[in-house]
Amino acid sequence: MAALPWRSTKDPGVQWLPLHLEESESFGARRGGGTVLIRMEPGKGYLAHRHVGWEDVLVLQGGFRDQGGEYRQGDFVHYPAGSEHAPVALGNAAQPSSPVNPACILYATVPLGIELLE
Repeated sequence: MAALPWRSTKDPGVQWLPLHLEESESFGARRGGGTVLIRMEPGKGYLAHRHVGWEDVLVLQGGFRDQGGEYRQGDFVHYPAGSEHAPVALGNAAQPSSPVNPACILYATVPLGIELLE
């Protein structure tokens, strides 16, 4: 997965790779929907946001935690419309990614996009 053409985000240690986008642009605090891969370095996360519609997430590698709990490789999470969270990858942010401290990689589908809360 390291060889994929990951794109940087404003959040340090978080990258993404669009697979399908519903909107090609960002409009203020609202970001368009689509299907993406998200890569978060250990201990890193992305901004708190609200789902305009639902979001489905499959953890491909590593794991993350948010207000709903802790999720690891193989877990599937469904977030209903209007739900809010701020995911953070499991692991030690002071150490680089490794087999014992892996980056979190997510497959996420958010058809209607998100609204940033911060």
